Amino acid sequence: MTLSARRFALGVGLALGLSTLGVGASAQTPARNDNITLEQVLAAQQAWGRGLVSIATAHREGGAERGRAVAGQVLDAAYGYASGPVLFKPTLTLAPQTFRTTREGALAYFAGGNPAFPNDTGFAFNGWTGVEVQNAAIFIEGRTAVTQGNVRLTDGQGRVTTVDKTWGFHRDDAGVVRIVLHHSSLPHTR
Repeated sequence: MTLSARRFALGVGLALGLSTLGVGASAQTPARNDNITLEQVLAAQQAWGRGLVSIATAHREGGAERGRAVAGQVLDAAYGYASGPVLFKPTLTLAPQTFRTTREGALAYFAGGNPAFPNDTGFAFNGWTGVEVQNAAIFIEGRTAVTQGNVRLTDGQGRVTTVDKTWGFHRDDAGVVRIVLHHSSLPHTR
């Protein structure tokens, strides 16, 4: 590549916001990549499923208070509420409390017991024993990823509930992938 071609490529890269290693860079050149990866997105989905099952198990083995404690831990590990509102529309909510942009609202949905959310009985307390994520598509751009597909929830009697799920993930400054968008609904049937 000629010097003028290198300058053109560097100029195009800078104009497009692309980082370049430059001439003479090697594998040992320090670089930082904050982009979210497909593996991190899939791991975050699996962690959410394990978290839901752990809440159900804690409830079954230790009662509602133990279930609520585990639900709080799962929320703190999986969701981005510490950074701001999360765009969370759970499967089974009623107006005027359809959207749960705060940790308090999400905890009430998963674990019930909050008089400010009287219709919430604890979705995670439904005895879930398994979660299977079936992605229809995944879009990744920089530190953000959006997924859409189905999640199959299995209860203790082997019954399966399938929900349509859209998740938005963001890799935070500490490198942790957090859910910042969660929309869930029952599939439309005729």
